Amino acid sequence: MITVAAVAAEFGRDLSAAFARIEALLDAARDRGASLVVLPEAALGGYLTALDTERPGPASGPGAKAGSGGESSALPPALDLDGPELRRLAALAGDMVVAAGLCESDGAARYNTAVAVNGDGVLGVHRKVHQPLGEGISYRAGDRFAAFDTPVGRLGMLICYDKAFPEAARALAVDGAQIVACLSAWPAARTFATPDLAQDRWTRRFDLFDRARALENQVLWVSANQAGTFGSLRFVASAKVVDAGGDILATTGTAPGVAYATVDLTDMLSAARASMFHLRDRRPDTYPAGAAGRIQP
Repeated sequence: MITVAAVAAEFGRDLSAAFARIEALLDAARDRGASLVVLPEAALGGYLTALDTERPGPASGPGAKAGSGGESSALPPALDLDGPELRRLAALAGDMVVAAGLCESDGAARYNTAVAVNGDGVLGVHRKVHQPLGEGISYRAGDRFAAFDTPVGRLGMLICYDKAFPEAARALAVDGAQIVACLSAWPAARTFATPDLAQDRWTRRFDLFDRARALENQVLWVSANQAGTFGSLRFVASAKVVDAGGDILATTGTAPGVAYATVDLTDMLSAARASMFHLRDRRPDTYPAGAAGRIQP
């Protein structure tokens, strides 16, 4: 049996505040016996302040300070994967596996990146491949999906908009992922907005993608998201754990919080795949390799 935790929380530019919040979340998760904790996209340094065709403007609101405590910054701090921030996160993780999002520095390039760590260091890295709206102005896109082994099972990671593409989660499942951690900074709709996030159409889509990707790939799905507001964005929270049949085991709803679920991973996967095993029953020989080239705008 393993206990997994999906976090909905607000993270901004202030790295000191982020680490204080992460430490409290991980202490509580450890007390609950969690083996895997999934934090949101951009938990270290915050997300963009807007999703437009122009570079985002200054951040505002709670958590908007820069990592040094100075003026707010349009872009999150770029962190090295072998830098002190990741070492600190790994030390806080200890015997748990912790997934978190950050802005990765790779020379002159920046990536919207998810990392999985434990006390031994970095276990896996995913650079966000699919970039919505103007995100490509601020980040370079990743170019692969790969699962990796961890103490809780074989894990794959996606970031936010990646989950809107069935091929992304399927690539992880084909690579043997038993668990998919999806880290998001998923905002509410910008047009025809509703005060009630539970009625927001982008909240419904967020939830639909989580359930569909879990079901079609028959994996344990752990979905974290930013909460609150940052810049012009209002996030839908809705962190959740979804089983291999597409059923929601736990959710925070549209409020900040942590969704915990305890599962027997081996039994859950075996039961889901006992008769109709979607990965086994695929017919890749019938799927046209060149279909992408015929898509019309």
